[in-house]
Amino acid sequence: MKEAVSIDARNRLARIAGQISGLQKMVEDERYCVDILTQVAALRAALDQFGLLMLSTHLENCVYGHESDHCRDMSEEERLAEIRVTLNRFLK
Repeated sequence: MKEAVSIDARNRLARIAGQISGLQKMVEDERYCVDILTQVAALRAALDQFGLLMLSTHLENCVYGHESDHCRDMSEEERLAEIRVTLNRFLK
């Protein structure tokens, strides 16, 4: 993984961890349920964006960029199968 992507991923995960801590505190403080749900939606969006970063990185660098030993000598059909498997795991 390229350094810039790795830094971005770590920053996103740090923000996500902060959001989770914030949610825990909101529950402990018995905050209004709608406020908690708003933060859950924000957390879900942050996780989706992190997942998209990982997905696009995998497709660009590993499946088609040849930076991974796993995908280096794949045929076009094998690459498509890898994309299907990756999307299936991400979209569950």
